Amino acid sequence: MNFQLSEEHIMIRDAARDFAKSELLPGVIERDETQTFPHEQIKKMGELGLMGMMVSPEYGGSGMDTISYVLAIEEISKIDASAGVAMSANNSLVCWGLEKYGSEEQKQKYLKPLASGEVLGAFCLSEPEAGSDATSQKTTAIDKGDHYLLNGVKNWITNGGNASIYLVVAQTDISKAHKGINVFIVEKDTPGFKVGKKENKLGIRGSDTHSLLFTDVKVPKENRIGEDGFGFRFAMETLSGGRIGIAAQALGISSGAYELSLQYSKERKAFGKEISKHQAIAFKLADMAVEIEAGRFLCLKAAWDKDQGLNYDLSSSMAKLYCADSSMKITTEAVQIHGGYGFVKEYHVERMMRDAKITQIYEGTSEIQKIVISRAVLK
Repeated sequence: MNFQLSEEHIMIRDAARDFAKSELLPGVIERDETQTFPHEQIKKMGELGLMGMMVSPEYGGSGMDTISYVLAIEEISKIDASAGVAMSANNSLVCWGLEKYGSEEQKQKYLKPLASGEVLGAFCLSEPEAGSDATSQKTTAIDKGDHYLLNGVKNWITNGGNASIYLVVAQTDISKAHKGINVFIVEKDTPGFKVGKKENKLGIRGSDTHSLLFTDVKVPKENRIGEDGFGFRFAMETLSGGRIGIAAQALGISSGAYELSLQYSKERKAFGKEISKHQAIAFKLADMAVEIEAGRFLCLKAAWDKDQGLNYDLSSSMAKLYCADSSMKITTEAVQIHGGYGFVKEYHVERMMRDAKITQIYEGTSEIQKIVISRAVLK
């Protein structure tokens, strides 16, 4: 076993870290308060190659491995988890599936601008009654010969308002249940497609989360991904990889809160000495450090499994479950360590605590991860 990062991995991690500090940190509190999407920052992330990290250079991507991706997501999310999830969705939920299962025509037309960061993508699975139960799709796509007619509503879509290309999961034959589900590529300016209301959220407020409405939207036959009925498998495989990105996002939130707490504990004095010298605080820092290290290795193991071509359903679920749950604990302790200042926005940790919560919910709740894990270990 080799627990050392390669020189290339260290270079990518450090580049993402420097970018986050110089470009994302300024204005991050204001973007959270005003729910402002980081347009310019995301554009620069695209120019750096962060929006299509694992896509082959042939299709406009950076051609990096999943380990590089995990390292970069952690560094971006340490500073701005909203930028982190925009990056994760574009990489894991949109680009990956298009490259693996899209036709050559689809890759040339859609993957290239997505991977290069020229445009942003969104993955549209969740509905008012189909979140954890992804089989209960009410959005329909009726076969009309040379096109499909798409009708329905999607909820809680990351990049919903700023995306230009949407991968939409819909039911084409309800009698076939999950085997009648397909995925379609929909362009933003398609007639009948409308971006609905923006959600006013607890956390990741710089990320735009919208409902999407489809009313008699004509989707060309060539915009279906894969064979007829392939959609459910596509969605499940896509989410399995997406969980690695969200695990890394949760890890980044944790490590960002920990680093701020460590620094603060060495500066703040109480009862005549730095609070880091009080055992109550020192033990909190010790617990945080252990959980972050454990989470980091779970993330890297899942990424390694993926890079090696191994099945990563279990390792990605373990990483997401652990990193998400520990992020909620770590950020809560970070607020506690900061005391009254932890409740104040300018110290960042209250935002991180709010951001951490969603990692236990989207791309498969913690409860869903436990179902995946328990089924695997009981086989």
